[in-house]
Amino acid sequence: MSSAQDPFYIVKDEIQDSIDKLLSTYHQWERIPSDTGEQHHLTKELLSGCESIEWQVDELEKTIAVAARDPSWYGINETELDKRRRWTSNARTQVQNVKRTVASGNELNGTSTSNINGLRRELMRLPDPHQADKSAHYATQHNDDFISSESDRQLLLMRQQDEELDELSASVQRIGGVGLTIHEELLAQEKIIDELGTEMDSTTNRLDFVQKKVAMVMKKASLKGQILMVVFLLVLFIILFVLVFLT
Repeated sequence: MSSAQDPFYIVKDEIQDSIDKLLSTYHQWERIPSDTGEQHHLTKELLSGCESIEWQVDELEKTIAVAARDPSWYGINETELDKRRRWTSNARTQVQNVKRTVASGNELNGTSTSNINGLRRELMRLPDPHQADKSAHYATQHNDDFISSESDRQLLLMRQQDEELDELSASVQRIGGVGLTIHEELLAQEKIIDELGTEMDSTTNRLDFVQKKVAMVMKKASLKGQILMVVFLLVLFIILFVLVFLT
């Protein structure tokens, strides 16, 4: 909730206006000689104004106490609560000092000027609420700027992390594609090796059959016939080898 919409600041501005008018009347009261009808009139006006402002400050402090029970529900924090408490405390002190000075001057009728002057000096030493609000505003603005810069920095870091994660995800996808290609190549090589093993088994069986036939023929044939048979079989083996392995 902005300051313009916060009921606290609306009431605070009204009380501050009343305090400003009270101080203006008080300075006018200081310049008027004592024991005059005008001073008595201003004294009553000041005392009445002090009572009214004190009552308003009391009510404002009650609202602060209610908000302090659950600050988050009212959209404020502890820093804001402390700032409001300080303002009401300063406002109350100002009003009480004016009230005490005027009441003392009314009772003593100028016989204790040093006491009155002491109260006046104490009143003048009080911090200016406008200046305090201005300093608090600058501090709040500085904190807001710091929080904003930190938020921007965090967003930038998160954006950079998201980009790095996207690049990492793309790299993982590329590696996965390469792995899938290698797997397909291995399956194809395995299929070729299985087919070659089947052909080798078939060729081995054929050679075993031919060797048995040759052995049977060699037993029946003469030495010359055996030599011719060996030559024939050698030629046949060469032909089969060429047909199997070179075609």
